[in-house]
Amino acid sequence: MNRLAVFDCDGTLVDSQANICRAMEATFAAASLPSPSRADIRRIVGLSLVPAIAMLHPQGELALHEEMAEGYKRAFFAMRSSNALDPEPLFDGIREAIDTLEASGWLLGVATGKSDRGLRLLLEHHGLFNRFVTLQTADRHPSKPHPSMLQLAISEAGAAPETSVMIGDTSFDIEMARAAGVRAVGVVWGYHTPEELLAAGADQVVVHASALPAVLESL
Repeated sequence: MNRLAVFDCDGTLVDSQANICRAMEATFAAASLPSPSRADIRRIVGLSLVPAIAMLHPQGELALHEEMAEGYKRAFFAMRSSNALDPEPLFDGIREAIDTLEASGWLLGVATGKSDRGLRLLLEHHGLFNRFVTLQTADRHPSKPHPSMLQLAISEAGAAPETSVMIGDTSFDIEMARAAGVRAVGVVWGYHTPEELLAAGADQVVVHASALPAVLESL
């Protein structure tokens, strides 16, 4: 049975908070609403757009949240089209961790609240698109923490829940893993605290990407 390591994207593979915050601020401004703080915006990274906006604006109705989700997409597209995106660098040690895991026989995947197009552009930019055997996005799944993304990733990779691990920086990632019967490793360089990751059920929490291969082998 194949072994599968599934990474979250924003806050786990790459530091994308600046662009997410700017697009969300533009979305709220276009709706004539006060913008949430950047700290609050970072809290919802990883969710699909409609539930993320609902968490930031709980008094709004579904129709407004859906309209704002489309506005977020337009804002992000405008930033990309005008070459106004901030860099979205890989976190330190991620590329090396991917190399080591792949050399050790792990198959790699991504489960993210991004769109198919956004994920592909990001991975291609970093030369990593072909390193992943399964890519699951919000375009085809319910939002995290629903287990759908992991369930399909496991199926596509020919793995099993007991031979798979989810790696992520938010409680949404950890809760998704638990719902899918998958082990979970939290990372501290993202947007939720180590305490939150452990409370959500992370098997282990790592402080640097270089620790990931050894931790996955130990689970």
